[in-house]
Amino acid sequence: MNNAQIPLALEDQGVEAPEGELHLLFVLPSGDEFALPAAGIREVMQQEPERITPIPNASPLLLGTINLRGEIIWVADLGQFLGYPNMLNTDKTEIPVIAIEEQETILALAVESLGAMQWLDVDTLQIPQNVPDHIAPYVQGEWVNEKNHYVRLLDQIAILRSARWVA
Repeated sequence: MNNAQIPLALEDQGVEAPEGELHLLFVLPSGDEFALPAAGIREVMQQEPERITPIPNASPLLLGTINLRGEIIWVADLGQFLGYPNMLNTDKTEIPVIAIEEQETILALAVESLGAMQWLDVDTLQIPQNVPDHIAPYVQGEWVNEKNHYVRLLDQIAILRSARWVA
């Protein structure tokens, strides 16, 4: 048996520890890019449209329900919820869905496409500029890079507690 020491610390391997907090990036049908904190995400999945059961007389913001390991969860079109006119294309083999959770409440948000998980420094979060009124209550801030590309951070608790669900 070889007793050689194996370096376990990240610094020993020349890898820097990440800074900031982990976020999931995603895009809505409008082309706008958003992020959600990983801590508030229960699960990320690709859902087949035929596995989303439409519910008659439900809010038009809701696509229907899914069965997530025996738990019935509502699936919402996040773009429609935020007030964007672009409808989510559900005529495809799989729909990206992000299940968010706060206490005992779970809601699945359907989006156009999923991005990567990234460590984003919340200390560099800026006050959102030129945010449409319809999304302002749900945006905590934004990151802007040198090419003026921005990613807006959504507040999943504000989304879950919104009065728009009962309208």
